[in-house]
Amino acid sequence: MLRRDLITAEIQKLAQVLARIMGLKLEGKLAEADDLLIESLANDFGITPEELYSSSSDEFDVLLTEKAFPAEKLEMLSQFFYSQFDPSVINPRNDSFAEKLSLIYRILETKHHIVNMTNLDRQKLVDQYLNS
Repeated sequence: MLRRDLITAEIQKLAQVLARIMGLKLEGKLAEADDLLIESLANDFGITPEELYSSSSDEFDVLLTEKAFPAEKLEMLSQFFYSQFDPSVINPRNDSFAEKLSLIYRILETKHHIVNMTNLDRQKLVDQYLNS
């Protein structure tokens, strides 16, 4: 029970950070939003900018396996990544986020048996981007 309460509190904190990132983006403060994203990924997920932008899908899969995030935290990570993904622009940054999102959705589905309509829609959009 204590573990579940800790995870819930952590997810609530991450949701607040994600809301702040989205607010900064809406205000046009893109650099500040990126800085907050990088800081949160490092502090809350243990993911460095190098791991985020330069690791391959296989390396990122190993990283996620080593970290063994609970399903709720992995779901939150997908939301952070999706907030940065722009399927209308083809560039290396979006390629990286799309590959990692596809991997996270697959792990959520196969390992944690979590499928929801939001993720299915997002996964379809990511797959379309990757196959274009």
